[in-house]
Amino acid sequence: MAMSRGRIEFYKEHYPAGTRIMLDSMGDDPCPLPLGAKGTVIAVDDLGTLHCEFDCGRSLGVCPEADKFHKIFEQTESQEPKMSM
Repeated sequence: MAMSRGRIEFYKEHYPAGTRIMLDSMGDDPCPLPLGAKGTVIAVDDLGTLHCEFDCGRSLGVCPEADKFHKIFEQTESQEPKMSM
């Protein structure tokens, strides 16, 4: 069953290139990534597949209808030098 055009546009809008995701579960991939794997969206194609590069070095197309994932917001700690008085 094909994904609707509206659903595809939703993924393109909400998961633009650079968005960080975490896998919660994978469908029937013969060589699945471990749950909790983090990756970066490279692109969302016209079928609604999120093409990602994962931190482990693997690239994979994540299918929203078969795989479970969520957007993550990583905070970077920036520490400014402390001023001594």
